[in-house]
Amino acid sequence: MNAGWEAVIGLEVHVQLATQSKIFSAAANQFGAPPNSLACPVDLGLPGVLPVLNEAAVRMAVKFGLAIGAEVCERCSFDRKNYFYPDLPKGYQISQLAAPIVGPGLLEVPLDDGTTLAVRIERAHLEEDAGKSIHDAYAGQTGVDLNRAGTPLLEVVSAPDLRTPEQASACFRQLHSLVRYLGICDGDLSQGSMRCDANVSVRPQGRKALGERTEIKNINSFRFVEKAIRFEIDRQIDRLEAGLPVVRETRLYDAAKDETRPMRGKEFSDDYRYFPDPDLLPVVIDHGFIEAARAELPELPGARRRRFQEELGLSEYDAGWLTRDPDTADYFEAATGTDGSNAKRVANWVMGELTARLNRENLTIGAAPVTATALGRLVARIEDGTLSSKTAKTVFEALWDGEGEVDAIIDGRGLKQVQDAGELTGLIDDIVARHPQQAEQFRAGRDKLLGFFVGQVMKATGGKANPRQVNELLREALAKS
Repeated sequence: MNAGWEAVIGLEVHVQLATQSKIFSAAANQFGAPPNSLACPVDLGLPGVLPVLNEAAVRMAVKFGLAIGAEVCERCSFDRKNYFYPDLPKGYQISQLAAPIVGPGLLEVPLDDGTTLAVRIERAHLEEDAGKSIHDAYAGQTGVDLNRAGTPLLEVVSAPDLRTPEQASACFRQLHSLVRYLGICDGDLSQGSMRCDANVSVRPQGRKALGERTEIKNINSFRFVEKAIRFEIDRQIDRLEAGLPVVRETRLYDAAKDETRPMRGKEFSDDYRYFPDPDLLPVVIDHGFIEAARAELPELPGARRRRFQEELGLSEYDAGWLTRDPDTADYFEAATGTDGSNAKRVANWVMGELTARLNRENLTIGAAPVTATALGRLVARIEDGTLSSKTAKTVFEALWDGEGEVDAIIDGRGLKQVQDAGELTGLIDDIVARHPQQAEQFRAGRDKLLGFFVGQVMKATGGKANPRQVNELLREALAKS
């Protein structure tokens, strides 16, 4: 960002709720079915049909509100948002404008520098999703798949509290983490389960008045949120510094070109001609319903992060990394076991070797061939001296390839560390005797030669000697004149 300018960013995140059926019909809510096979008469808006609100969607919205400390509105209502587009068969979308189900709340967003940013959530409201226009299936034509029409959405609207692309990406990531912890969304960005719209404006440093904003629609990855906003900030600054105005409009992000481009003029609320939906009564949520939803809340990511730090002694970075994804946190806890004494070593393996292999093979942690129990046993064998760090990686590869249990692999491959002091002492004395020149140089102060002798011992033992024990015994042997 150019010096002298400040960005102001707010997010609108659409969360597809993981209900079994759609928000106003009994049609299945699922991804990947053949086009137009899951659109029922209610979703299509055929004459004479009436919407019926899905209670599960209401419960999920309430859980979200409770999780961010928001006011859950005990009386909310639905409105019709009118616009005409091929993938909106009714000609309007059922949404909430005047009385959303979730009022103001607060989202605690951990940042990479170790600080936490409090982002105000202005509201979260229920609505139905539209269908999907398919532009690449037919040459010169656009297809419409209405399977997605009627999918329940929770639209989460943040205040303009974000100032950098990195903060915006972190906020989107934290929302993604939260809804997955709550179990209200699968969070699969590749399937559109969460989509982010970013409202971006810039202003001179120190000015309180907001600049004209643009909206970037339907960004579906954390990295693209950051890149799209960074491009848009720079574009707006370039225009203003050239004496050109920023036009209020909706833009799309082109990841291939790393740029935003105009999509349409930005509508105002009045353009949608909102009015109360005459087919849906106001929703009254009683205290018992809210408290039942509260009782179902899991341990949330912030609380789990603090527990990992306080009870397991993890650093702030490690605890934040491990708790970002609930499946990763569950795997880590299962591998750590009950006493937590090996937590740091397990964390290193999960964040390092395991994650690297998952990324290479494009797998989720839930599909990892190495179970949490197996990784925990592998770490235990390092800690009790059975394995060195090097041979542990060999065992990990064998576990990944499905070769059996940890101990069986160790025995079958003869990987158990040599820890017999007498055996090692004799071997070390022999190696020192065969390299008198290097031994004298070490005694004369060339400490780096210790690595040479360690290498000779490891070579002689096939890498199975305990490195710490080898270091101690070598120093003793080399100290002898």
